[in-house]
Amino acid sequence: MIPIKNKKKNLEATVEEMRNFSVSYLEKYSPSKQQLKTYLLKKYLKSSNTKNKKQDLIELIDIVLKDLEESKFISDKFYSEMKAKNLIQRGSSINKIRNYLIAKGINNKYIKETINNITDNNENQDFFSAVKICKKKRIGPSRPDDNRPLFYKKDISILARNGFDFETSKKVMDLDKDEYLKIINLL
Repeated sequence: MIPIKNKKKNLEATVEEMRNFSVSYLEKYSPSKQQLKTYLLKKYLKSSNTKNKKQDLIELIDIVLKDLEESKFISDKFYSEMKAKNLIQRGSSINKIRNYLIAKGINNKYIKETINNITDNNENQDFFSAVKICKKKRIGPSRPDDNRPLFYKKDISILARNGFDFETSKKVMDLDKDEYLKIINLL
């Protein structure tokens, strides 16, 4: 006679295994809730030894994520604030930060809070970030004066690809060398 495996024990073992995978993943990385969910789903769909349905796996993953969120291992609010600060230090625009957080699956409420905090702390954040990009990529005001008119369109397009609007890009590109150096020294 073939023994019938208890499905409930199998699911409990899977939940415990998921918690262990989640904790080990959280030790290496600091993911958003959606990133961790995607990681666990891919991991369990790839493994052929699980005989659970996809919907059962999603429900189990949601249980594990809820448990991790209640125990403060993951927090989308904290994730969005930290990533925004990191991206600001690199010189990213507010549009780029917003799109990055949307791509990572952060709740819209947390994105709005983060963007409002950035604009409350500094109204001209995009301007200063654009200046950082100019310094980093040696474009615009950091170019020698005789080359600036030749590369004007190229420099404006670099700033546009980094998420800056035309007015901000034009304002940064029209800076004198002396004003640019003063701003760089303040940053």
